[in-house]
Amino acid sequence: MPSVTHDDAPLLADLMPWSVAPPRLGRAWPAAPDVASLKARWDALVKAEGPDREALFGATRARTLHSAVGQLPGQSSGTGRLVRVSGPCAEPVRVQTGPFDEQWLIPDHRLIDAARPELWRVADEHQVFAIEQPPSPDGPALLVASVLPLVPPQPRTPGTKGAPGAKGTSGTKAPFARPGRVHPLYRRPGGLEPNLAPGLLEFLAARLGHSPAPLDVLAWTVAVACRGPRGVTVPLTADPELWSHGTELGHRMLRLMRRDGERPKLPGGRRPYVRAPLPPIPAEPRYDREEETLHLDEGRISPVPPAAWDFGVGGVRVLDQWFGSRITRPEPGTLEAVRPATWPQPWTSDLLELVTILTLLTELRAQQQELELESLIPAADLHKAAVLPPPTTTRHPASVLTHPEEGPEGQFALL
Repeated sequence: MPSVTHDDAPLLADLMPWSVAPPRLGRAWPAAPDVASLKARWDALVKAEGPDREALFGATRARTLHSAVGQLPGQSSGTGRLVRVSGPCAEPVRVQTGPFDEQWLIPDHRLIDAARPELWRVADEHQVFAIEQPPSPDGPALLVASVLPLVPPQPRTPGTKGAPGAKGTSGTKAPFARPGRVHPLYRRPGGLEPNLAPGLLEFLAARLGHSPAPLDVLAWTVAVACRGPRGVTVPLTADPELWSHGTELGHRMLRLMRRDGERPKLPGGRRPYVRAPLPPIPAEPRYDREEETLHLDEGRISPVPPAAWDFGVGGVRVLDQWFGSRITRPEPGTLEAVRPATWPQPWTSDLLELVTILTLLTELRAQQQELELESLIPAADLHKAAVLPPPTTTRHPASVLTHPEEGPEGQFALL
Protein backbone atom coordinates (compact mmCIF):
# COMPACT_ATOMS: atom_id res chain seq x y z
CA MET A 1 0.00 0.00 0.00
CA PRO A 2 1.11 3.63 -0.34
CA SER A 3 3.43 4.57 2.51
CA VAL A 4 1.16 7.23 3.98
CA THR A 5 1.97 8.58 7.42
CA HIS A 6 -0.47 11.47 7.41
CA ASP A 7 -1.98 11.41 10.87
CA ASP A 8 -4.55 13.98 9.84
CA ALA A 9 -6.17 11.87 7.14
CA PRO A 10 -9.90 11.29 7.74
CA LEU A 11 -11.08 7.91 8.94
CA LEU A 12 -12.98 5.54 6.68
CA ALA A 13 -15.44 5.21 9.56
CA ASP A 14 -16.26 8.92 9.16
CA LEU A 15 -16.30 9.08 5.36
CA MET A 16 -18.50 5.96 5.07
CA PRO A 17 -20.28 6.26 8.41
CA TRP A 18 -22.67 3.30 8.30
CA SER A 19 -20.86 0.05 8.94
CA VAL A 20 -21.91 -3.34 10.23
CA ALA A 21 -20.05 -6.37 11.53
CA PRO A 22 -20.11 -9.12 8.88
CA PRO A 23 -22.69 -11.89 9.19
CA ARG A 24 -21.53 -14.83 11.30
CA LEU A 25 -22.86 -18.30 10.56
CA GLY A 26 -22.07 -20.10 13.81
CA ARG A 27 -21.86 -23.40 11.89
CA ALA A 28 -20.04 -24.26 8.68
CA TRP A 29 -22.45 -26.56 6.87
CA PRO A 30 -24.91 -23.93 5.47
CA ALA A 31 -22.11 -22.64 3.20
CA ALA A 32 -20.22 -24.58 0.53
CA PRO A 33 -18.39 -24.11 -2.77
CA ASP A 34 -21.17 -25.98 -4.64
CA VAL A 35 -24.96 -25.91 -4.59
CA ALA A 36 -25.55 -29.67 -4.79
CA SER A 37 -23.78 -30.27 -1.47
CA LEU A 38 -25.92 -27.68 0.27
CA LYS A 39 -29.16 -29.24 -0.94
CA ALA A 40 -27.93 -32.70 0.06
CA ARG A 41 -26.97 -31.42 3.51
CA TRP A 42 -30.41 -29.90 4.02
CA ASP A 43 -32.09 -33.11 2.88
CA ALA A 44 -30.00 -35.08 5.37
CA LEU A 45 -31.00 -32.67 8.13
CA VAL A 46 -34.75 -32.84 7.51
CA LYS A 47 -34.69 -36.63 7.15
CA ALA A 48 -33.09 -36.98 10.58
CA GLU A 49 -35.32 -36.99 13.65
CA GLY A 50 -35.01 -36.17 17.32
CA PRO A 51 -31.47 -36.17 18.77
CA ASP A 52 -29.97 -37.03 15.37
CA ARG A 53 -31.34 -33.82 13.85
CA GLU A 54 -30.10 -31.83 16.84
CA ALA A 55 -26.60 -33.28 16.50
CA LEU A 56 -26.46 -32.61 12.77
CA PHE A 57 -27.70 -29.05 13.12
CA GLY A 58 -25.01 -27.90 15.56
CA ALA A 59 -26.91 -25.88 18.16
CA THR A 60 -25.40 -22.74 19.67
CA ARG A 61 -26.66 -20.22 22.20
CA ALA A 62 -27.98 -18.13 19.30
CA ARG A 63 -29.65 -20.90 17.29
CA THR A 64 -31.27 -24.23 18.11
CA LEU A 65 -33.92 -26.30 16.35
CA HIS A 66 -36.49 -24.43 18.45
CA SER A 67 -35.36 -20.87 17.61
CA ALA A 68 -38.09 -18.60 16.27
CA VAL A 69 -36.75 -15.99 13.85
CA GLY A 70 -38.08 -14.02 10.90
CA GLN A 71 -37.30 -14.43 7.24
CA LEU A 72 -34.14 -12.92 5.82
CA PRO A 73 -35.04 -9.80 3.78
CA GLY A 74 -35.48 -10.65 0.13
CA GLN A 75 -35.29 -14.43 0.67
CA SER A 76 -37.95 -17.12 0.60
CA SER A 77 -36.98 -19.51 3.38
CA GLY A 78 -39.55 -20.78 5.85
CA THR A 79 -40.01 -19.36 9.33
CA GLY A 80 -41.34 -22.41 11.17
CA ARG A 81 -39.15 -23.96 13.83
CA LEU A 82 -36.53 -26.31 12.42
CA VAL A 83 -37.50 -29.08 14.81
CA ARG A 84 -40.49 -29.85 12.58
CA VAL A 85 -39.35 -28.50 9.19
CA SER A 86 -39.63 -30.55 5.99
CA GLY A 87 -39.37 -29.90 2.28
CA PRO A 88 -36.56 -28.38 0.22
CA CYS A 89 -34.24 -25.62 1.38
CA ALA A 90 -34.29 -22.03 0.17
CA GLU A 91 -32.44 -21.56 -3.11
CA PRO A 92 -28.74 -20.97 -2.31
CA VAL A 93 -27.23 -17.54 -3.02
CA ARG A 94 -23.68 -16.34 -3.68
CA VAL A 95 -21.74 -14.94 -0.74
CA GLN A 96 -18.08 -14.27 0.03
CA THR A 97 -16.74 -16.64 2.67
CA GLY A 98 -13.15 -15.40 2.56
CA PRO A 99 -10.94 -12.99 0.61
CA PHE A 100 -11.66 -13.55 -3.12
CA ASP A 101 -13.60 -16.73 -2.29
CA GLU A 102 -17.20 -16.68 -3.48
CA GLN A 103 -19.24 -19.69 -2.37
CA TRP A 104 -22.92 -20.56 -1.85
CA LEU A 105 -25.12 -20.16 1.21
CA ILE A 106 -28.56 -21.42 2.19
CA PRO A 107 -30.15 -18.02 2.97
CA ASP A 108 -32.17 -19.17 5.96
CA HIS A 109 -32.22 -17.00 9.07
CA ARG A 110 -32.76 -20.08 11.24
CA LEU A 111 -29.30 -21.38 10.26
CA ILE A 112 -27.31 -18.20 10.89
CA ASP A 113 -26.30 -17.01 14.35
CA ALA A 114 -25.86 -13.35 13.41
CA ALA A 115 -27.30 -12.68 9.95
CA ARG A 116 -27.30 -8.82 10.02
CA PRO A 117 -30.68 -8.39 8.26
CA GLU A 118 -29.90 -4.70 7.66
CA LEU A 119 -27.21 -5.77 5.19
CA TRP A 120 -29.51 -8.22 3.40
CA ARG A 121 -32.04 -5.40 2.86
CA VAL A 122 -29.57 -3.42 0.76
CA ALA A 123 -27.79 -6.33 -0.96
CA ASP A 124 -28.69 -6.13 -4.64
CA GLU A 125 -27.00 -5.88 -8.04
CA HIS A 126 -26.15 -2.20 -7.42
CA GLN A 127 -24.50 -2.68 -4.04
CA VAL A 128 -20.76 -2.74 -3.34
CA PHE A 129 -19.44 -3.77 0.07
CA ALA A 130 -16.14 -2.33 1.34
CA ILE A 131 -14.66 -4.67 3.94
CA GLU A 132 -12.00 -3.67 6.44
CA GLN A 133 -9.21 -6.22 6.68
CA PRO A 134 -7.15 -7.36 9.68
CA PRO A 135 -3.81 -5.62 10.23
CA SER A 136 -0.89 -7.20 8.38
CA PRO A 137 2.55 -6.00 7.28
CA ASP A 138 1.87 -6.03 3.54
CA GLY A 139 -1.79 -6.93 3.06
CA PRO A 140 -4.53 -4.58 1.85
CA ALA A 141 -6.42 -2.48 4.39
CA LEU A 142 -9.62 -2.72 2.39
CA LEU A 143 -11.25 -5.19 0.01
CA VAL A 144 -14.55 -4.93 -1.85
CA ALA A 145 -17.19 -7.42 -2.93
CA SER A 146 -20.44 -7.35 -4.86
CA VAL A 147 -21.90 -10.15 -2.74
CA LEU A 148 -22.44 -10.22 1.01
CA PRO A 149 -19.22 -11.03 2.91
CA LEU A 150 -19.36 -13.45 5.85
CA VAL A 151 -17.04 -14.36 8.68
CA PRO A 152 -15.33 -17.45 7.20
CA PRO A 153 -17.00 -20.66 8.48
CA GLN A 154 -14.66 -23.16 10.08
CA PRO A 155 -15.68 -26.80 9.65
CA ARG A 156 -15.35 -29.42 12.36
CA THR A 157 -12.36 -31.64 11.68
CA PRO A 158 -11.52 -35.13 12.96
CA GLY A 159 -10.09 -35.18 16.45
CA THR A 160 -11.52 -31.82 17.47
CA LYS A 161 -14.68 -33.18 19.13
CA GLY A 162 -16.81 -30.79 17.18
CA ALA A 163 -14.66 -27.73 17.82
CA PRO A 164 -14.29 -25.39 14.84
CA GLY A 165 -11.10 -25.56 12.85
CA ALA A 166 -9.73 -26.25 9.40
CA LYS A 167 -6.75 -28.19 8.18
CA GLY A 168 -4.54 -25.94 6.12
CA THR A 169 -2.20 -26.64 3.27
CA SER A 170 0.77 -26.89 5.61
CA GLY A 171 -0.70 -29.93 7.38
CA THR A 172 -1.93 -27.95 10.40
CA LYS A 173 -5.04 -25.99 11.13
CA ALA A 174 -4.92 -22.91 8.93
CA PRO A 175 -5.82 -19.55 10.42
CA PHE A 176 -8.64 -17.64 8.81
CA ALA A 177 -8.49 -14.03 7.69
CA ARG A 178 -11.48 -12.67 9.57
CA PRO A 179 -12.94 -9.56 7.97
CA GLY A 180 -13.55 -6.36 9.89
CA ARG A 181 -16.54 -4.07 9.54
CA VAL A 182 -18.53 -3.91 6.33
CA HIS A 183 -19.30 -0.50 4.76
CA PRO A 184 -22.03 -0.70 2.08
CA LEU A 185 -21.62 1.92 -0.64
CA TYR A 186 -25.38 2.59 -0.65
CA ARG A 187 -27.79 2.90 2.25
CA ARG A 188 -30.85 1.91 0.22
CA PRO A 189 -31.58 -0.68 -2.48
CA GLY A 190 -31.26 0.35 -6.09
CA GLY A 191 -28.01 2.25 -5.59
CA LEU A 192 -29.82 5.03 -3.71
CA GLU A 193 -28.45 7.31 -0.96
CA PRO A 194 -24.68 6.88 -0.92
CA ASN A 195 -23.19 5.82 2.39
CA LEU A 196 -20.95 8.89 2.41
CA ALA A 197 -20.68 11.70 4.91
CA PRO A 198 -23.33 14.31 3.93
CA GLY A 199 -21.70 17.08 1.91
CA LEU A 200 -18.59 15.05 1.02
CA LEU A 201 -19.37 14.84 -2.70
CA GLU A 202 -20.05 18.59 -2.87
CA PHE A 203 -16.88 19.31 -0.90
CA LEU A 204 -14.76 17.22 -3.27
CA ALA A 205 -16.44 18.78 -6.32
CA ALA A 206 -15.45 22.26 -5.09
CA ARG A 207 -11.84 21.18 -4.55
CA LEU A 208 -11.43 19.09 -7.70
CA GLY A 209 -13.45 21.15 -10.16
CA HIS A 210 -15.77 18.29 -11.09
CA SER A 211 -18.40 16.16 -9.35
CA PRO A 212 -17.17 12.65 -8.50
CA ALA A 213 -19.68 9.80 -8.42
CA PRO A 214 -20.03 7.67 -5.25
CA LEU A 215 -18.24 4.80 -7.00
CA ASP A 216 -15.35 7.17 -7.83
CA VAL A 217 -14.97 7.94 -4.12
CA LEU A 218 -14.88 4.22 -3.35
CA ALA A 219 -12.32 3.63 -6.13
CA TRP A 220 -10.06 6.34 -4.69
CA THR A 221 -10.56 4.89 -1.22
CA VAL A 222 -9.52 1.40 -2.31
CA ALA A 223 -6.42 2.79 -4.03
CA VAL A 224 -5.11 4.83 -1.06
CA ALA A 225 -6.63 3.42 2.15
CA CYS A 226 -4.14 2.42 4.81
CA ARG A 227 -4.40 1.08 8.32
CA GLY A 228 -2.89 3.01 11.21
CA PRO A 229 -3.25 3.20 14.99
CA ARG A 230 -6.60 5.00 14.62
CA GLY A 231 -8.00 2.49 12.13
CA VAL A 232 -8.36 2.64 8.35
CA THR A 233 -7.62 6.14 7.05
CA VAL A 234 -8.31 7.63 3.61
CA PRO A 235 -6.06 10.51 2.50
CA LEU A 236 -7.97 12.89 0.22
CA THR A 237 -6.34 15.10 -2.41
CA ALA A 238 -7.29 18.42 -3.99
CA ASP A 239 -5.11 17.69 -7.05
CA PRO A 240 -7.46 16.85 -9.98
CA GLU A 241 -4.75 15.01 -11.92
CA LEU A 242 -3.74 12.87 -8.94
CA TRP A 243 -7.39 12.18 -8.16
CA SER A 244 -7.97 11.03 -11.74
CA HIS A 245 -4.94 8.76 -11.66
CA GLY A 246 -5.88 7.29 -8.27
CA THR A 247 -9.52 6.68 -9.18
CA GLU A 248 -8.58 5.04 -12.49
CA LEU A 249 -6.28 2.69 -10.58
CA GLY A 250 -8.98 2.06 -8.00
CA HIS A 251 -11.60 1.26 -10.64
CA ARG A 252 -9.29 -1.38 -12.11
CA MET A 253 -8.94 -2.89 -8.65
CA LEU A 254 -12.70 -2.76 -8.13
CA ARG A 255 -13.35 -4.63 -11.38
CA LEU A 256 -11.03 -7.43 -10.28
CA MET A 257 -12.35 -7.67 -6.73
CA ARG A 258 -15.99 -7.48 -7.82
CA ARG A 259 -15.42 -9.85 -10.76
CA ASP A 260 -17.34 -7.55 -13.06
CA GLY A 261 -17.91 -8.65 -16.63
CA GLU A 262 -15.88 -11.37 -18.32
CA ARG A 263 -13.26 -13.40 -16.50
CA PRO A 264 -9.96 -11.49 -16.42
CA LYS A 265 -7.15 -12.71 -18.63
CA LEU A 266 -3.40 -12.37 -18.60
CA PRO A 267 -1.40 -11.92 -21.81
CA GLY A 268 -0.53 -15.07 -23.74
CA GLY A 269 2.34 -16.98 -22.18
CA ARG A 270 1.43 -15.76 -18.71
CA ARG A 271 -2.00 -17.34 -18.45
CA PRO A 272 -2.24 -20.22 -15.98
CA TYR A 273 -3.26 -23.55 -17.50
CA VAL A 274 -3.79 -27.10 -16.29
CA ARG A 275 -0.62 -28.78 -17.55
CA ALA A 276 -1.53 -32.19 -16.08
CA PRO A 277 -5.06 -33.25 -15.07
CA LEU A 278 -5.99 -32.80 -11.45
CA PRO A 279 -6.67 -35.98 -9.45
CA PRO A 280 -10.21 -36.87 -8.32
CA ILE A 281 -9.42 -35.89 -4.73
CA PRO A 282 -6.37 -33.59 -4.54
CA ALA A 283 -4.18 -33.60 -1.48
CA GLU A 284 -2.51 -30.51 -0.06
CA PRO A 285 -1.03 -28.34 -2.82
CA ARG A 286 2.71 -28.00 -3.21
CA TYR A 287 4.25 -24.94 -4.86
CA ASP A 288 7.47 -24.96 -6.85
CA ARG A 289 8.73 -21.38 -6.81
CA GLU A 290 11.44 -21.88 -9.42
CA GLU A 291 9.13 -23.54 -11.93
CA GLU A 292 6.15 -21.35 -10.92
CA THR A 293 4.07 -24.51 -10.76
CA LEU A 294 1.28 -25.52 -8.41
CA HIS A 295 1.28 -29.29 -7.82
CA LEU A 296 -1.84 -31.13 -6.73
CA ASP A 297 -0.52 -34.67 -6.50
CA GLU A 298 0.11 -35.57 -10.16
CA GLY A 299 -1.90 -32.55 -11.32
CA ARG A 300 -0.02 -29.41 -12.34
CA ILE A 301 -1.07 -25.81 -12.91
CA SER A 302 1.35 -23.22 -14.29
CA PRO A 303 2.47 -20.56 -14.54
CA VAL A 304 1.53 -19.44 -11.05
CA PRO A 305 3.69 -16.39 -10.23
CA PRO A 306 5.22 -16.29 -6.74
CA ALA A 307 3.39 -13.04 -6.07
CA ALA A 308 0.04 -14.79 -6.63
CA TRP A 309 1.02 -17.71 -4.39
CA ASP A 310 2.26 -15.34 -1.66
CA PHE A 311 -0.68 -12.91 -1.84
CA GLY A 312 -1.94 -12.56 1.72
CA VAL A 313 -4.77 -10.83 3.55
CA GLY A 314 -4.62 -10.35 7.29
CA GLY A 315 -1.45 -12.43 7.47
CA VAL A 316 -3.11 -15.43 5.78
CA ARG A 317 -2.21 -16.64 2.30
CA VAL A 318 -5.33 -16.32 0.11
CA LEU A 319 -4.70 -19.59 -1.75
CA ASP A 320 -4.20 -21.44 1.56
CA GLN A 321 -7.60 -20.32 2.76
CA TRP A 322 -9.21 -21.07 -0.60
CA PHE A 323 -7.83 -24.61 -0.71
CA GLY A 324 -8.55 -25.17 2.98
CA SER A 325 -12.28 -24.78 2.44
CA ARG A 326 -12.22 -27.37 -0.36
CA ILE A 327 -9.75 -30.07 0.64
CA THR A 328 -10.33 -30.17 4.40
CA ARG A 329 -11.67 -33.53 5.50
CA PRO A 330 -14.44 -32.71 7.97
CA GLU A 331 -15.46 -34.94 10.84
CA PRO A 332 -17.31 -37.99 9.46
CA GLY A 333 -21.02 -38.03 10.14
CA THR A 334 -21.36 -34.24 10.11
CA LEU A 335 -23.21 -32.27 7.48
CA GLU A 336 -19.92 -30.62 6.51
CA ALA A 337 -18.75 -34.07 5.38
CA VAL A 338 -21.45 -34.06 2.67
CA ARG A 339 -19.42 -32.75 -0.24
CA PRO A 340 -18.39 -33.76 -3.77
CA ALA A 341 -16.75 -37.18 -3.99
CA THR A 342 -14.39 -35.87 -6.67
CA TRP A 343 -12.94 -32.47 -7.51
CA PRO A 344 -15.53 -30.61 -9.66
CA GLN A 345 -14.32 -29.06 -12.90
CA PRO A 346 -15.82 -25.62 -12.03
CA TRP A 347 -13.45 -25.46 -9.06
CA THR A 348 -10.51 -25.70 -11.45
CA SER A 349 -11.90 -22.81 -13.49
CA ASP A 350 -12.37 -20.81 -10.28
CA LEU A 351 -8.78 -21.58 -9.26
CA LEU A 352 -7.38 -20.38 -12.58
CA GLU A 353 -9.44 -17.21 -12.30
CA LEU A 354 -8.23 -16.63 -8.73
CA VAL A 355 -4.57 -16.99 -9.76
CA THR A 356 -5.20 -14.48 -12.54
CA ILE A 357 -6.91 -12.00 -10.21
CA LEU A 358 -4.13 -12.21 -7.61
CA THR A 359 -1.48 -11.77 -10.31
CA LEU A 360 -3.17 -8.68 -11.74
CA LEU A 361 -3.83 -7.20 -8.30
CA THR A 362 -0.18 -7.64 -7.41
CA GLU A 363 0.75 -5.55 -10.43
CA LEU A 364 -1.76 -2.88 -9.40
CA ARG A 365 -0.44 -2.90 -5.83
CA ALA A 366 2.97 -2.02 -7.25
CA GLN A 367 1.34 1.01 -8.90
CA GLN A 368 -0.25 1.89 -5.57
CA GLN A 369 3.21 2.06 -4.05
CA GLU A 370 4.19 4.57 -6.72
CA LEU A 371 1.31 6.95 -5.97
CA GLU A 372 2.76 10.21 -4.68
CA LEU A 373 0.00 11.61 -2.53
CA GLU A 374 0.18 15.39 -2.70
CA SER A 375 -2.08 18.36 -2.01
CA LEU A 376 -3.70 16.40 0.77
CA ILE A 377 -6.80 17.78 2.43
CA PRO A 378 -6.49 17.85 6.21
CA ALA A 379 -9.38 16.50 8.22
CA ALA A 380 -9.63 19.94 9.80
CA ASP A 381 -10.88 21.32 6.46
CA LEU A 382 -13.65 18.73 6.44
CA HIS A 383 -14.61 19.79 9.96
CA LYS A 384 -14.65 23.47 8.97
CA ALA A 385 -16.93 22.63 6.05
CA ALA A 386 -19.24 20.71 8.45
CA VAL A 387 -18.69 17.50 6.48
CA LEU A 388 -17.20 15.92 9.60
CA PRO A 389 -18.22 14.62 11.98
CA PRO A 390 -21.10 12.95 10.15
CA PRO A 391 -24.54 13.13 11.82
CA THR A 392 -25.22 10.31 14.25
CA THR A 393 -28.17 9.17 12.16
CA THR A 394 -25.87 8.32 9.25
CA ARG A 395 -24.15 5.69 11.38
CA HIS A 396 -27.40 3.71 11.57
CA PRO A 397 -29.21 1.87 8.76
CA ALA A 398 -31.86 3.71 6.79
CA SER A 399 -35.48 2.60 6.99
CA VAL A 400 -35.76 0.64 3.75
CA LEU A 401 -38.76 -1.61 4.38
CA THR A 402 -40.80 -1.42 1.16
CA HIS A 403 -42.86 -4.58 1.74
CA PRO A 404 -43.85 -6.70 4.74
CA GLU A 405 -41.25 -9.20 5.92
CA GLU A 406 -42.32 -12.56 7.28
CA GLY A 407 -41.59 -12.97 10.98
CA PRO A 408 -41.40 -16.15 13.08
CA GLU A 409 -44.01 -18.81 12.41
CA GLY A 410 -45.32 -16.99 9.33
CA GLN A 411 -46.36 -13.75 11.03
CA PHE A 412 -45.48 -10.44 9.41
CA ALA A 413 -42.73 -8.32 10.94
CA LEU A 414 -43.28 -4.61 11.39
CA LEU A 415 -40.36 -2.16 11.35
